[in-house]
Amino acid sequence: MPPSVPSLPWRVARTLRTSLFAQVLCALVLGIVVGKLWPDTATAFQPLGDGFTRLIKTVISPLVFCVVVVGIAKAGDLKAFGRIGVKALVWFEVASTAALVIGLVAANVVGPGKGMNVDPSSLNAAAVDQTTGGGHLPSTTEFVLNALPESFVGAFAENELLQVLILACLVGAALLHLGHTKVPKILPAIDQAQEVIFTVVGFIMRLAPIAVFGAMAHLVGNYGLGVMKTYAKLIVLCYLAAALFIALLAVALRMVTGLSLWKFLRYIREEMLLALGTASTESVMPRVMQKLRRAGARDDAVGLVLPTGYSFNLDGASLYLSIGTLFIAQAVGVDLSLGQQITVVLVLMLTSKGMAGIPGSAFLALSATASSLGAIPAGAVALLLGVDRIMDSMRVVTNLLGNCVAVFAVSRWEGALDIERAKKTLDGEDSPAPDDGVEDDGGESVGAEPLAPGIPTQKSKEPASEAS
Repeated sequence: MPPSVPSLPWRVARTLRTSLFAQVLCALVLGIVVGKLWPDTATAFQPLGDGFTRLIKTVISPLVFCVVVVGIAKAGDLKAFGRIGVKALVWFEVASTAALVIGLVAANVVGPGKGMNVDPSSLNAAAVDQTTGGGHLPSTTEFVLNALPESFVGAFAENELLQVLILACLVGAALLHLGHTKVPKILPAIDQAQEVIFTVVGFIMRLAPIAVFGAMAHLVGNYGLGVMKTYAKLIVLCYLAAALFIALLAVALRMVTGLSLWKFLRYIREEMLLALGTASTESVMPRVMQKLRRAGARDDAVGLVLPTGYSFNLDGASLYLSIGTLFIAQAVGVDLSLGQQITVVLVLMLTSKGMAGIPGSAFLALSATASSLGAIPAGAVALLLGVDRIMDSMRVVTNLLGNCVAVFAVSRWEGALDIERAKKTLDGEDSPAPDDGVEDDGGESVGAEPLAPGIPTQKSKEPASEAS
């Protein structure tokens, strides 16, 4: 007898049970429906998304620390690590400047705010202060000082990624200097701690569908879908500009590494959908780090470039800020000259670097830009209050892809990328996973390779193939 074909309901149930992508997608749709039908009740679901993000944030700092320390130890060359950092900063500056210029050109061509004729005095400027909590963007000096840790524990307690990166570099350099003969047990201990953290991430990720449902229900219930009609021209322009920038990223990735951005996007589809649902790239950083390492990027490159990109490479935010500045100017009837627009780029190049982790940072950056020009009323920033959350999806996708492309590009530039492994992984072929100690989708634990000559590690096991 021919084997029986499983029924459609059985296949759907199996997919929902085994595929995180399907679970998150269903939660996303369900959250939109609940937010639309029961907006008053839907806003009560916000703690589900916030709670998940808090859980993920608790493991980001120790994970980054472990990955960077182990990466330095494996590379065995502190100078190479320094070169990676410099090349990453160069890539970040070029990419974010390109995003700013694309945004300005798009806003000049389309003119999303023209014809609105808004009276600035009619806007509620106090609403911007309420959104930002009366905060301010740090100056260059403050930004540099804030990147330096005041205490070892404080950097982890406050989840300051740049401070954790500096500590990790210092510890990794010290261990490299002392050598494996003087610290034979510390490196394996850090490697094992990394395995534990990745396993904890796997546990937390099982809550991802619940988090996406809560976040989307709150977003739609609180802001509604009507705002999309009012700001349709601006929203469409921002998303089209982001699509153009991502297309340029795809070209750059192909030219530098020969890899396909589309295949990479398919490879991280679960993480991308989760980031969209929670409107946060931090919620997927641990999983993305793991997948980048499996795709052939060396530990030290992943550990340094990706976390640093969260502060220095906000491509999506740069696009939004440049378009938003011209939208505000056009809406209140201010015609900015070419010189003033160049000033916008220069100011945003600085202000966008200090935005990460600051509440209402987009409005603070826009206010700072408006003040520097002197031609746009700072209170006019309130025009974007109603549409800001709708832009989260654009910013999240562009920021995340921009940082991942930066990891591949800098890794290739430094010779820290296994191209053959990357191509096989993105094509869906089985390949040995790196020693991240994470249970993959097949449930197998990946063992560790030696961190340094003479340091024993646990026996490796072949990983099961990753479920799609």
